[in-house]
Amino acid sequence: MPQPQLLEVLNKAAGYLQDRGVPQARLDAEILFSRALKVKRLDLYLRFDQPVSSGELDGYREWIRRRGNREPLQHILGETEFRELTLKTDRRALISRPETEILVDVLKRHLPATDRPRVLDVGTGSGAIALSVLKELPHCQVTASDISPDCLEMTRENAARNGIPAPELFLGSLFDPFPADRRWDAIVSNPPYVANGTIESLQPEVRDFDPRIALAGGEKGWETPLDLLTNAFHRVESGGIFLMEIHPPQFELLREKALSLGWIRAEGHADYQQKNRFVLLIR
Repeated sequence: MPQPQLLEVLNKAAGYLQDRGVPQARLDAEILFSRALKVKRLDLYLRFDQPVSSGELDGYREWIRRRGNREPLQHILGETEFRELTLKTDRRALISRPETEILVDVLKRHLPATDRPRVLDVGTGSGAIALSVLKELPHCQVTASDISPDCLEMTRENAARNGIPAPELFLGSLFDPFPADRRWDAIVSNPPYVANGTIESLQPEVRDFDPRIALAGGEKGWETPLDLLTNAFHRVESGGIFLMEIHPPQFELLREKALSLGWIRAEGHADYQQKNRFVLLIR
C-alpha cells in the first residue's frame, strides 16, 4: 500500500479538527504536523507531495486525536511562547494568553522610578509575568506568590528553562503569606475573574483543562479582583502602582470601588480588542 502524501494527511487532519469544532483547525493541524516532522510550518508547503511514513503518522494521529478532544494545543506541544520566554505548559497552571503580555508593557511604562523597584506578582501561575519582569527589567526585585504549590514548582521550572533566577516565591492566597507591614513599589496580578456560574459555558480548552481555581473569581466574577485591589491599597508604597487583568465589563465597578478606597487614580488599559482588560491604580 503506497504511503500517503503530506497534503492528503494534512487535509484529512484539518477536516477532522474542523468537524470537532476546533478553532483555527487548519493552523493547528499544520503546527502539529510541523512538530511531528521536525520542520518549520512554512516548510510544509514545499513538501506537499512528500510521502509520510507510518512512524510519523502514528505520532501525528495521536496528537490530532487529542486536539480533536479539545485538549489545548499548548498542552500537546508542552510549551507556549510568552513575550521573550518559552514556558512549560500543562494542567498545573492557566495557559498564558497573548493579551496578558500587554500587562507587562503597561507595568514597564508606569513602574516607579527607583533604583531597585520591588514588584509582587500575586497568583503567578506558570510564572509568566514574574519571569518576564525578571527577564526584561533585571534591576527589579521580584516576589511571586500562589495558592498552588504546583504553580510555584512550575515557576521554578520555567525560570530554569529560560536561564532566569527564580523570583522569591511564597505559598498562600493573595497577601496571606506576607507580614502585615511588607510593601512593594508595584503589585501585579492576573487573578481569577470569571463568574462561577459561567465557567461551564467557556470553550472546552479552558473549561476542561485550565485549573478551576485559576478561573473562578466568585459569584459575580469580580469578588476576587475587588478583594485584591482592596488589600493591595495597604501593600503599595506611596507613589506605587497596582496593575490587574480583569474581565472588561468589570472595569467601571472596580474603578469606582478603587477611588472610594483612596487610590489617587484609576485608569483602564486596552487589550487587542480595545476593551479595558487592565486596571491600573496609583497610590
